[in-house]
Amino acid sequence: MSQEKNEKTFEQSLEELEKIATNLERGDLTLEQAISEFEQGMNLSKECSKKLDEAEKKINILVQKENGEFEEETFETPVD
Repeated sequence: MSQEKNEKTFEQSLEELEKIATNLERGDLTLEQAISEFEQGMNLSKECSKKLDEAEKKINILVQKENGEFEEETFETPVD
């Protein structure tokens, strides 16, 4: 599966988000830097959430029927 040229993988986005969180937790950024980092972190968080939602939609479970054949079923999350 190919990705667009500038699109980051989930793992890359998550790693960048973790670095931003660390930078913000250190507390040595100027207000402007902190706001910029926070803004970038929120965008990365949205990207990660979107990718997780897309992955969830793609998950299929193979269920073996009584006759030995397999059948695909769409993965559904339990509703609380």
